[in-house]
Amino acid sequence: MDRSPLPRDAFVDPSGANSEAIRELTEEVFDRLLTQLSTAAHRSPLPDDQETPSAQIPETPQPLDVLLEKLEDIVDGSMNPAHPGYVGHMDTTPTTVSVLGDLVTSAVNNNMLSVEMSPVFSELEAQVTRTIATEFGLGADAGGVLTSGGSLANIHALAVARNKAFDVQQEGLTGFDREPVIFASEVSHTSLQKAAMLLGLGTDAIVAVETDENSRLDPVALERAITRAEGEGRAPFCVVATAGTTTTGNIDPLPEIRDVAREHGLWFHVDAAYGGALVFSENERGRLRGIEAADSITFNPQKWCYVAKTCAMSLFADRADLQQHFRIGAPYMRGDDVLPNLGEVSVQGTRRADVLKLWLTFQHLGRTGLEQLIDESYRLGNRLRDRVADNDALELATEPETNIVCFRVVPEWCPQGERDELNSRVQQQLHREYDVFVSLPTYRDSRWLRVVPLNPFTNEATIDRLLDSVEDVLEAERP
Repeated sequence: MDRSPLPRDAFVDPSGANSEAIRELTEEVFDRLLTQLSTAAHRSPLPDDQETPSAQIPETPQPLDVLLEKLEDIVDGSMNPAHPGYVGHMDTTPTTVSVLGDLVTSAVNNNMLSVEMSPVFSELEAQVTRTIATEFGLGADAGGVLTSGGSLANIHALAVARNKAFDVQQEGLTGFDREPVIFASEVSHTSLQKAAMLLGLGTDAIVAVETDENSRLDPVALERAITRAEGEGRAPFCVVATAGTTTTGNIDPLPEIRDVAREHGLWFHVDAAYGGALVFSENERGRLRGIEAADSITFNPQKWCYVAKTCAMSLFADRADLQQHFRIGAPYMRGDDVLPNLGEVSVQGTRRADVLKLWLTFQHLGRTGLEQLIDESYRLGNRLRDRVADNDALELATEPETNIVCFRVVPEWCPQGERDELNSRVQQQLHREYDVFVSLPTYRDSRWLRVVPLNPFTNEATIDRLLDSVEDVLEAERP
């Protein structure tokens, strides 16, 4: 193949002929990236101005120095979760080994579609998912596959649940005389509606169940909702519990929901995308009691386990359900009865080997490292919660159950109808004046300030600065 029009370092020559040029390029990129990351605390958590480079394809290769300058501009204009004041979302700086694992994964470029295209990675993914399923107590027959995010994991789990309940894998829902429905709390993740839409059920198939004052699904209301649906001639087949709600981080009462699901013979899915990490903390894992009875679990190590995006998974108590109720064979790929082609039992066909950065992170941090990160997050969250509770001008949305603390400013001098705008101004001031980014979700028809202390370099001083800053802003706003 004639490669003369290409830059000499366009590819790594497998004979080593251009290894020096590749080394120079790699070192230059890494040096610039390390400078950016090691000075992240000196840049705003969110950039004020972003300049997107031109997407036009040049006629000839761009000079490397020009390309690297543009790359730096892109990093400068990106979200900066490495900043210790970035505490607004379930995003954080990733472990170093997961970043390097991403590099290795991209370089070897294996395809998780089949065993022959990713021999070691396929076996490793099977082992890692079984190991994590065991941590949740799912049993010896459990297993699963990695996905690119929790939304895909939820879609995968609900597809298996639907196919098993109605045997529609081949013929579909055409002519089905009852409406299949899924039950989930009124604050469950919107990916459930997407899943229902994509599965041909329609978004109305997600029946919203009332929650208590702490945003947890009410099992009595769940029982009523199922009975009502059955009486209306609908076809209940699945209950979804949430372990770590998106806005407030609360955990549904898993044992009670499990009992209701069993009583009605429904698939029990737990969306533990965020809260699933608690399984690695001896102090906190009891909050997940009941998850061991799940038929399927969604878990995202890209959140509280600090693995670089993307890294999520669908776990099944019986991995045979994947073979029976989801697998589509790929005749162009060699099969293996012992280790199936993962592309045949997952939503995605072609998929990168995200398992490497997950495995590297777990190996590098160990159980003690993961536990320490989770327990420290709780300690900071508790400090924040206590300071909010002690201030009459602040109000907690719920009693926190994870490290997420959601609160709002409610000073007596601000009329009810103006408090949403006041909270919005507080959020903007925290970011502009104090380099602290908190998110501003809508919860129960009001605006709230949401804090997620995940960053391993966020500390007590950050939490105190956040609350001190809120008090300063309120003092300045006081009429």
